[in-house]
Amino acid sequence: MDQRLTFDADLIRRYDKTGPRYTSYPTAVQFTEAFDEQRYRDWVRRSNTGGRPLSLYFHLPFCDTVCFYCACNKIVTKNRKRAAPYLDHLFLEIERQGALFDRDRPVEQLHWGGGTPTFISHDQMRELMRVTGEHFHLLDDDSGEYSIEVDPREADAGGIALLRELGFNRLSLGVQDFDPVVQKAVNRIQSEEETFAVLDAARANGFKSVSVDLIYGLPHQSVASFGATLDKIIAAGPDRLSVFNYAHLPELFKTQRQIDATTLPSAGEKLAILEMTIERLTAAGYVFIGMDHFARPDDELAVAQREGTLYRNFQGYSTHADCDLVAMGITAISKVGDSYSQNLKGIDDYYQRLDEGHLPVFRGVELDADDLLRREVITQLICHFRLDYPSLEQAYGIRFADYFAPELEALVPMEQDGLLHLAADGIQVDPRGRLLIRNICMVFDRYLRERGGRFSKVI
Repeated sequence: MDQRLTFDADLIRRYDKTGPRYTSYPTAVQFTEAFDEQRYRDWVRRSNTGGRPLSLYFHLPFCDTVCFYCACNKIVTKNRKRAAPYLDHLFLEIERQGALFDRDRPVEQLHWGGGTPTFISHDQMRELMRVTGEHFHLLDDDSGEYSIEVDPREADAGGIALLRELGFNRLSLGVQDFDPVVQKAVNRIQSEEETFAVLDAARANGFKSVSVDLIYGLPHQSVASFGATLDKIIAAGPDRLSVFNYAHLPELFKTQRQIDATTLPSAGEKLAILEMTIERLTAAGYVFIGMDHFARPDDELAVAQREGTLYRNFQGYSTHADCDLVAMGITAISKVGDSYSQNLKGIDDYYQRLDEGHLPVFRGVELDADDLLRREVITQLICHFRLDYPSLEQAYGIRFADYFAPELEALVPMEQDGLLHLAADGIQVDPRGRLLIRNICMVFDRYLRERGGRFSKVI
């Protein structure tokens, strides 16, 4: 497929509004407490008849220090002992979840996220993986996609070697920005030396893919300063990069109140930073996967996109569309069959529910036929930048032009602006429209049209 990207600042300014990131459809805004533990168990029972492989996600929420920009569900503490009771309860959840799923369903994908997963000790890491393997069918031939988020300030060469020994073969490094002024302003002091030491250790230990996270729009950033960080990252040559837009929402996220809003770059400067980033990554050979993600042409994400098998879930872009996702820990979101479910967000509530012998599921949603169809439309657009009407019509028993007549009419101005091309047999997103793919997907979001919601800016 054509993976080119065109940056049009005027077009972006006109379309830059808030909208979902579509890690799911329906989005979490539609989850309700009418979906409870029993409904979750019912969906698991149904899913076992299909025997699909599994994807496991574990939320490890602890952080040693707070990064002021962070909007994640986290627990900031210097007390490492706080991880022990959390892991004890997580082990209970793993045991109860594992008992629900057929043992012959292989775990093709596994991810530890946070918080800071490397906050826990080496012995605790070993125990978490051991307990997981006791209750789920982990692969022992390195064929799975087993990944972990790593804070370089919480890792060293020995720790990276241990992660590889435990079965991890993909790693994501949080960097954000190397500029010391920016780091001080967001309370994340992290040297280049410790960052690249972890990256080098990952390569030395045979990790299949290393990704780096950057954020633009932070205090004191400029095109020149962020360009300096970007040049150093490009020289290090990670397999993937995620370049996120910082959304300043202090009314929603208390830690962001520590940021002086007067030091944030202007909207124009942010756009200039994004344009520079795209130009340099493209010149360095990286391919735009979608939204914030770039990858080398031979990386499995880029290959999957070219082959039409790319997928999107709560961890971002993925190559495992056929898995049921079982997510454990506070606030974690699962996708089992045609349902989504979320765990309790408060750690005390999480503990209590498990102590009472239950799973900590507290809300979710069951997808109806319209949800399934719209999810497929949005997935195809956000992953492949194209939509094929005949295949959808055959799979869902509809005539696309009739079912989505209002949506197609709403896309006409976007076609006139050069974002996409409407053909008799489908939709093709053009290079000018790829940065605005969320806007295009939003046209097909029935809930957004009917109920709205609070979301981040699309750019």
